[in-house]
Amino acid sequence: MKLLRYGPVGQEKPGLMDEDDNIRDLSAHIGDISGDVLRPEGLEKIAALNVSDLPVVDGSPRFGACVGDIGKFMCIGLNYTDHAAESGMPVPDEPILFAKFNSAISGPNDDVIMPRGSTKLDWEVEFGIVMGSKAKYIPEDQALEHVAGYCVINDVSERAYQLEGTGQWVKGKACDSFGPVGPWLVTKDEISDPKNLRLWLEVNGTRYQDGNTSTMIFSAAHIVSYLSNLFTLYPGDVIATGTPPGVGAGLKPPVFLQIGDKMRLGIDGLGEQNQVVVTDKT
Repeated sequence: MKLLRYGPVGQEKPGLMDEDDNIRDLSAHIGDISGDVLRPEGLEKIAALNVSDLPVVDGSPRFGACVGDIGKFMCIGLNYTDHAAESGMPVPDEPILFAKFNSAISGPNDDVIMPRGSTKLDWEVEFGIVMGSKAKYIPEDQALEHVAGYCVINDVSERAYQLEGTGQWVKGKACDSFGPVGPWLVTKDEISDPKNLRLWLEVNGTRYQDGNTSTMIFSAAHIVSYLSNLFTLYPGDVIATGTPPGVGAGLKPPVFLQIGDKMRLGIDGLGEQNQVVVTDKT
């Protein structure tokens, strides 16, 4: 299933994408794509519905983040060998963890807001994991049993905030709009091999990133198991698993996003995102 949330910011409704690319409304059956709905029994309830009986949503509504009420938004850094190399950093011995604040979460096609004073705004297409059941101290060979599905994430980053000054990653990763999620949460039964998915990103029509999850240092299963040994994972928690090479900071010379730039990114089977960089008008 391709589960989604649609509608104005703060008023999103649950839905799914049918085989003809129509949005079907799920409001009569569930409150949101979040929490207990993402547990196995919740997903089974949705899967049992007759899709043709669900109302078709007219027009082209905005897509919200495909998961509502995200509890933890966790991110793994330097998880592709070639990205570590372009960043001039050693390949990590264990996953590097940082987080985004919930105010960073946005829809897949919402504008990316350049913070005031930003000079090194960058992009990162990432394979996202959405948890579907409570997980603590889970062995790697059982980790994916606790996953609801997968999605596209753009780990928007401000490199000066991230790496200069005090060098705290969260400062460069958690600004408003720096976490587009979606367009869909694709349930894990539709993704036969999360270790072999092509992911790519373009800026103004130029393709900068073109990688595959097969080159991840730590697999999705390893990441879920590792994190579950640090803290409890809950349904609706989201994990961004790192980015392949081709980020702006790694180019020679570096290339950073400017006002008006257009990003387009996607992952096989998980859909595409489109964002425009805009001025912070607050």
